[in-house]
Amino acid sequence: MRKLWSLRHWKHVFVRIYRLLASPGVRLADKLLYLVPVAIYWVMPDVLPFLPVDDIAVTMLAAEWYTRYMERKYPQ
Repeated sequence: MRKLWSLRHWKHVFVRIYRLLASPGVRLADKLLYLVPVAIYWVMPDVLPFLPVDDIAVTMLAAEWYTRYMERKYPQ
């Protein structure tokens, strides 16, 4: 739990996610697996204002899940 509050941890996660999204070795469909849900959620609060979770929190949690999943799938 302490790791989730660490800025160093989140910096590392976003560096890893940038590398995954910029990598030519990762398929486009796998990149869209992160980008599409996050983009949809960033638009949804405008349509459904009663959603309790902030956009950046969803993006950060999705980034954490995505990096773990993709680094297991593409171990390079």
